[in-house]
Amino acid sequence: MKMQVTEIAKAVSAVNAEQAWPEVSVTGVSFDSRKLTAGDLFIPLVGENDGHAFIQSAIDHGAVATLWASDHADSAPKDLPVILVGDTLTALQQLGQYYLQKINPKVVAVTGSNGKTTTKDMIASVLSTQFNVTKTHANFNNQIGVPITLLSMEPNTEVVVVEMGMDHFGELDFLSRLVQPDVAVITMIGEAHIEFFGTRDKIADAKLEIINGLKADGTFIFNGDEPLLQDRAENVKQRQRTFGLDADNTLSGSDVETSRATTSFKTNLWPDATYTIPMMGAYNVNNALAALLVGDTFHIRPESAQKAIASFVPTENRTEWLTGHKGEAILSDVYNSNPTAAKRVLAAFAAVPTNGKRIAVLGDMLELGDQADALHASLASELNPDTIQSVYLNGEHMQALAAALKVKYPETAVHYYTMDQQPAMIEALQQTVAADDEVLLKGSHGIHLEKVLTALETA
Repeated sequence: MKMQVTEIAKAVSAVNAEQAWPEVSVTGVSFDSRKLTAGDLFIPLVGENDGHAFIQSAIDHGAVATLWASDHADSAPKDLPVILVGDTLTALQQLGQYYLQKINPKVVAVTGSNGKTTTKDMIASVLSTQFNVTKTHANFNNQIGVPITLLSMEPNTEVVVVEMGMDHFGELDFLSRLVQPDVAVITMIGEAHIEFFGTRDKIADAKLEIINGLKADGTFIFNGDEPLLQDRAENVKQRQRTFGLDADNTLSGSDVETSRATTSFKTNLWPDATYTIPMMGAYNVNNALAALLVGDTFHIRPESAQKAIASFVPTENRTEWLTGHKGEAILSDVYNSNPTAAKRVLAAFAAVPTNGKRIAVLGDMLELGDQADALHASLASELNPDTIQSVYLNGEHMQALAAALKVKYPETAVHYYTMDQQPAMIEALQQTVAADDEVLLKGSHGIHLEKVLTALETA
């Protein structure tokens, strides 16, 4: 981005918008003074910490102007252009929307209980074969991250792919109306954040908020294998296209083959072509189908889309194969976890050939509320001693899974550890794992299985 301070002040309806501003160009925005670069506008947000307290750090790192809450006016810096606003977060969102309208790219919005980051990356890769594309960085997918994504666009951006997360009603409604997508994508409905919603039906209702800002001539793309989405789509007036493994979808996948490093499949629309993605797991086929269907909606040539999904780079720490200190293969998925995602990864892990034994290391899945124990126990359906020989469980709710596995596994094959016993679990794993083994690490980030990963890599 590149805007004058005067333009920014007017865009956010600043209290002092009409004052005379110096000719200062802003080339970026940052709400973290430590990561701010020269030329940035500083956005002091108020949360656990008050960002206004870090203005000197922002200046030291090269801030050329700052938004500033009017109720903090007495502490405003004297040697920097100060744009006074009622609320700095609201002003950030207004600025993001203003810049979006100024650049005027097509907007693809992506949400879902699982797969939205991978799908976002695939969509961006496919569309980049023909357009200048900006996409959400990392997981900047909330009320702060989405406007930051918009403000990161280069002036020549033709399509912006925006990932949208949520854990409460109203969040996707706000984000969708903020970006007004041309295409809205829902990957799937799972149990993520069920603590706040209670049922998958309510999660589906919340996910459907993504269409609330969808343009009248826009396209709604969703997982047609999900009855909860099929039912709700009946009330959607915009054009609809579906993906999935069922043959009656707009784009359906078949002939799925998976290995440790890749997954291949065929489709009904382009039956002569085989599509390969650089990721394991049949569950990733739906993510690829969503991306291909978005590409088709934008008239991307099938052969270009085929090459794009074969070479896309997935976000780090999502089902990533690594090598441990002893030479063991480690499937690391320690960024996040919920029952649907865990079951899918377990099924994929169990199907990967190995000369040794398969060891699953599972950490608690968070934000499951009153259903937590039952949902943890439900993972037993994807654990079988014939395919996954040993299971290590870590966290309060994983005790419920340990109990459920007693009827399937020998007592010596299931190992349960409380959170404070994680060091003991790491020591046991280091003594057990052999060079030919495969180890799966899957858990919510709050369980910190990345410590187990580090230990296995460096022991």
